[in-house]
Amino acid sequence: MFGLFFYIMKNFFIVTLIFLSSTSIYSQVTRSIEAESSVVTDHFVTVNGTRIPYSATAGTLPVWSDDDNAVATLFYTYYKRSDVKDIKNRPIFFSFNGGPGAASIWMHMGYTSPRTLNIDDEGYPVQPYGIKDNPYSIIDVADIVYVNPVNVGLSRILDKDYDRSKFFGVNSDIEYLAQWIEDFINKYNRWLSPKYLIGESYGTTRCSGLALELQSRYHTTYLNGVILVSPTGLGIDRDGPVGSALRLPYFAATAWYHDKLDDDLQKMELLDLLEVVEKFTVEEFLPAITLGNSITDEKRSEIAKIASKYSGLSARDFIDNNLDVTDQYFWKKLLYDEGFILGRLDSRYRGIDKKNSGVSVGSYPELDAWDHAFTPAMQYYLNNELNYKTNMNYNVWGNVRPWNRDNDRTGDNLRQAMAKNPFLNVMIQSGYYDGATQYFDAKYTMWHIDPSGKMKDRLSFKGYESGHMMYLRREDLKNSNDDIREFIKNTIPTVPAKY
Repeated sequence: MFGLFFYIMKNFFIVTLIFLSSTSIYSQVTRSIEAESSVVTDHFVTVNGTRIPYSATAGTLPVWSDDDNAVATLFYTYYKRSDVKDIKNRPIFFSFNGGPGAASIWMHMGYTSPRTLNIDDEGYPVQPYGIKDNPYSIIDVADIVYVNPVNVGLSRILDKDYDRSKFFGVNSDIEYLAQWIEDFINKYNRWLSPKYLIGESYGTTRCSGLALELQSRYHTTYLNGVILVSPTGLGIDRDGPVGSALRLPYFAATAWYHDKLDDDLQKMELLDLLEVVEKFTVEEFLPAITLGNSITDEKRSEIAKIASKYSGLSARDFIDNNLDVTDQYFWKKLLYDEGFILGRLDSRYRGIDKKNSGVSVGSYPELDAWDHAFTPAMQYYLNNELNYKTNMNYNVWGNVRPWNRDNDRTGDNLRQAMAKNPFLNVMIQSGYYDGATQYFDAKYTMWHIDPSGKMKDRLSFKGYESGHMMYLRREDLKNSNDDIREFIKNTIPTVPAKY
């Protein structure tokens, strides 16, 4: 009996030891990412008929505190043409997405890189999901770095006690990213290269602020160009009647796309139509809204009828809203009779709401469509082609709250950077069907970045028949990348920097 008891207790003790040991090992496994790492892979892509060899470096690089401790790490992907021996004349782009809180996945997998999404020619998702070569990538003429700010993509805070406000705000975001860019330039010896920033949506706020911050006495890194893709307001005031009036050209473009205009307007080319609507907006619609209750009933009715004609809505819609029809109302009402709502970031997309009634939409169908294609493609690409292995989650949308939006002067930051740097040029790219950062708002931004007009020859606008991410439409993927090539060619100077 004693022997049996001893045998049972011995085995119980062994099993307990094994259990505790395995539990201890298991409890020590945590999600983590190195402060500095890199994996390099080699590839080829054919661009404009030429086979281009390039390397792709996927890695992390620290964000340093004032006392030189690594407090965070940023994940990046760096594409470098590998048959170029002398890189001093080779342009380099730093690419940012927006949100704030959006990973670089959108510009990376959709626009300028050598690999792009497997989608149809209009940008809609297809299966199987995945990626394919991008025959329009700018890798033939420039190297590209896709940057993920703190808490997006695989970028993370390393020091959990560090003040989060030093990352999450208009100006703190700009400050730490400027230092990170300088560290990257130093690591990869790109000091002599012509340098460019390209940002989409909130990324345009980043890039506008970075243009001045990089030129500050702390960094003295000067740029050749900034490209603003679907730009935000950049701190430029457009409240009140201005903001209300500027929506009309976007309404007209969307109504034209969905065949909701009268035959005489529907037969026009889009750009010809928009020229007419823009003129009416500035010369008649804006003054009418500005007059408020002092406008006569007769004049209000006249303006409402014209706005109705250009927007696909009824004159009553404008009368009932004091001529100030909101975007949400438009997205809900234009296709009301068909039972659909419109996409916000791209109003070519149709969606189904919970109920037909109401004055605002309950979801954004374009984001649902895009998430279809982007997320699986990026997860596959990181593991299988870039060979970057990690147990971290790739945050397509990261937690960057609360975000401090105070003291946003990024539009004027960009103006100051241009004034101090005669080499610096700016190009704006916008989709006519973007309802979030509308193309006519972007034109207004361009007009008011430099209200004196002394630098307007260094500001340019390019429009495309698509939405916020204009590059998802194949024709515009080609056109927008070609526009970047032309921009590079025009911003590599052959004369000294002087006025």
